[in-house]
Amino acid sequence: MNGRWLPWPLPAVLAWAAAWVLFKLLLDQGSVHHVALGCATAVGVGFSLWGNSWWRRILIAAGFPLSMALTLPALGLSAVPAWTWLVPLLLLLLVYPINAWRDAPLFPTPAHALDGMPAHAPLPAGARILDAGCGLGQGLVALRRAYPQAALEGLEWSWPLRWLCALRCPWARVRQGDIWRADWSGYDMVYLFQRPESMARAADKARAELRPGAWLVSLEFEATQLQADAQCSEPGGKMVWLYQAPLNGAQGD
Repeated sequence: MNGRWLPWPLPAVLAWAAAWVLFKLLLDQGSVHHVALGCATAVGVGFSLWGNSWWRRILIAAGFPLSMALTLPALGLSAVPAWTWLVPLLLLLLVYPINAWRDAPLFPTPAHALDGMPAHAPLPAGARILDAGCGLGQGLVALRRAYPQAALEGLEWSWPLRWLCALRCPWARVRQGDIWRADWSGYDMVYLFQRPESMARAADKARAELRPGAWLVSLEFEATQLQADAQCSEPGGKMVWLYQAPLNGAQGD
């Protein structure tokens, strides 16, 4: 079940209910309060990946600990250590690091969104492709469909997301790191699903680092500073913008 397809606020309600059920079960099994609170909060943070916007993710993740704070006296848990309330914040920051907030949130790449790319950007077997900001791996899965003979790599700042992506995509090399500090010069293609505000930075980095013949690919959002060499989309799907190095400025720039 994918919470992204559930009507709001059903994903939040299900997440909060799951956290409370786990909390109660752990207490019944003899767990100390702060351990039960941490585990239940972790479940809520995990379910926050269902949210399709930042505020919904934060609401899903914060719902259980906030409801706990309001019901502590009724539950007789007023002695929960004060530092325990740092656990939800730390878990949220692990999944959504602050310095990643200026980049795209978890924008999943549709499974067939990249199928038309090889007709416009053919690559030899063994070509290196980087999914810059791979999240949970949807982009890597779509890239594998399009380029099954390529050597796929993913780069993700969040440690938990990097770990989950590596589990989902064992055939790819998935690393933790900053996409803006990574060296793009060794890749035949760099794939992005960022947001409009990030595209100028991506265009500058690609101009500086991509070797001749390499491709910068952006799903949905155009790098308006560059002149696209090709564009494609699946019927009813998102536009894919393709730019081949050396990268030229857009007409009129």
